[in-house]
Amino acid sequence: MPTYQDAEKLMLDWVSADGLRKHMYGVAAAMRAYARKFKEDEEQWAMCGLLHDMDYEKYPEYDATVQTGHPYEGVKELRRRDYDEEIIQAILGHALYTGVPRQSLMAKSLFAVDELCGFLVACAWPRPDKFATLTVQSVKKKLKDKRFAAKVSRSDIELGLVELNIDKDEHIPFLIDVFREIQSDIFLEK
Repeated sequence: MPTYQDAEKLMLDWVSADGLRKHMYGVAAAMRAYARKFKEDEEQWAMCGLLHDMDYEKYPEYDATVQTGHPYEGVKELRRRDYDEEIIQAILGHALYTGVPRQSLMAKSLFAVDELCGFLVACAWPRPDKFATLTVQSVKKKLKDKRFAAKVSRSDIELGLVELNIDKDEHIPFLIDVFREIQSDIFLEK
C-alpha cells in the first residue's frame, strides 16, 4: 500500500503551482484532523486530502461524459499505483459533475472541507495575524458576501455541511484551529 510519503512525492511530481500545493496540504491537514476526530485512519484520510486535486493543474478541463480531465486523470494514476478504492471514490465524489455519490465518511469529509479550506485561507490572507484571531462570525459574514472569494461555491459548502451532518458553528472553528497549527509551515509564506 502507498504511504503518505509516496502520496506527497506523487503530488509534488504532478503539481508545480505553489498555491495549489498549499491548498492540497491544507485539505490534507483538515482530513487528518477529521480522521482523528472520527477515529479513522489518519494517514489514509490525509492522503485523500493531499491527492484530491493532483490532476487539476495538468487537466483543468473535464468531460464527465467520457471521464477525462480532473479528477478522472488523477484517479487513473491512483488506480495504477494501487491506492485504496475508498480514497479514489472520495476524490471522484468531491467533484459534483462526476455523479459519484459521497457514501463514506471520508468522502463526505473531503467534500465538506475542500471549498471551505480555500475560503478560510482567503479570509485569513489579508489579516495581519492571519488565523490567530479569525472568528467564526467573520467567516460567516464573508460567506454572505458573494463578491468575496467569488469562485468559492457557497452551495458546495452548504451541501458539505448537510452531508457530513455538522453545524457551521462546529465545522468552521474546527478548521480554523487546524489552520492555526499549520499556518507558519505552508500558508503564509510568499
